[in-house]
Amino acid sequence: MGIGPVQYMIVSFPGNQFKGEIAPALEKLVKSGTIRIIDLAFVMKHEDGSMVGVELEDAGSEVFSAFEGLTSERGGFVSEEDIQTVAGALEPNSAAAVLVWEDVWATELADALANAGGQLVDIQRVPRELVQEAVAWAEENKAKASA
Repeated sequence: MGIGPVQYMIVSFPGNQFKGEIAPALEKLVKSGTIRIIDLAFVMKHEDGSMVGVELEDAGSEVFSAFEGLTSERGGFVSEEDIQTVAGALEPNSAAAVLVWEDVWATELADALANAGGQLVDIQRVPRELVQEAVAWAEENKAKASA
């Protein structure tokens, strides 16, 4: 079996505010076999503009201890240059997480498409806000039609 689609995201946290919901949410996805975390890094930019980057494999860090049970394969996708680029784009007194993951749920489909000679033409992610607006609109119109 091959590897499923691999994606990455960069999420910023103004005010260097990480909250405790992230690790448990990721753990649930990993344990269910939905995703496999390939790499994870955190970047912080202090008020004075100085920057710190921590990768998951940096044993002994607070970040490592919170996320260490989530992956058996650590590092290799997020480079020091990537961390510097992300840090350079951050506003002072903010932070970011860089997450690279495999969509394990799609591995079998990706293999079947490749074996059938399929070629990916386009793939996009619909922004969460747009989905929420569309769902609200559909529910509102369904309620109007029922009235």
